[in-house]
Amino acid sequence: MKKIFGAKKSKEPPPSIQDATNQINKRGESVDEKIRKLDEELARYKEQIRRTRPGPSQDAIKARAVRLLKHKRMYEEQRTVLYNQTYNLDQVGFAADGLKDAQQTMNAMKAANKELKGMMKTVKIEDIDNMQDEMTDLMDVSNEIQESLGRSYNIPDDVDEEELMGELDALEADMEFESAAVPSYLQPDEEPDLNLPAAPSYPTAVPLNRHQEDELGMPPVPRASLRS
Repeated sequence: MKKIFGAKKSKEPPPSIQDATNQINKRGESVDEKIRKLDEELARYKEQIRRTRPGPSQDAIKARAVRLLKHKRMYEEQRTVLYNQTYNLDQVGFAADGLKDAQQTMNAMKAANKELKGMMKTVKIEDIDNMQDEMTDLMDVSNEIQESLGRSYNIPDDVDEEELMGELDALEADMEFESAAVPSYLQPDEEPDLNLPAAPSYPTAVPLNRHQEDELGMPPVPRASLRS
């Protein structure tokens, strides 16, 4: 049957935006190369026109230069069309990429939403509130236990501060009375202030010069001993 009617040809997949962009860019490069060659020829004709004198030969060179200018104008228009096509393809590509990113974002959000729903089934607000209430009760009981353990057994709770201040004043009065009742012979001695005059000052005695010796190296003899 395939030999008679022929086999069904498989359709080729349509080109992607990137493939179309690459093909147009190649065509644009080819057009740019042609324009560059035309510019080189026009520069050569311009130099020839400058060197030749006005006449038939110069007119022929100008005619060839005008024909090249027409070709260049055509290629420039074609290049402009190719640039516009590339710009449109880029815009479509940006839009397609944006839609793909949006689709991926939606898929990720759907998966996260599904996961959150599954987690919320296991966590209940009532259980959290009950746990917080139990923790508050436990902390209150712990504080009561600490206060009870830190309580002093000798000091009553209903002590009046004014009564304590009165006892403190009475204790200070008793201490002053006891210090006044001590006999004089048991009290520490105090040095009396006699206001005596200052001791007289005498000039200091000048010591004998130990270096005064006689001719024999002996100390000098006093004069009184010589007279006797």
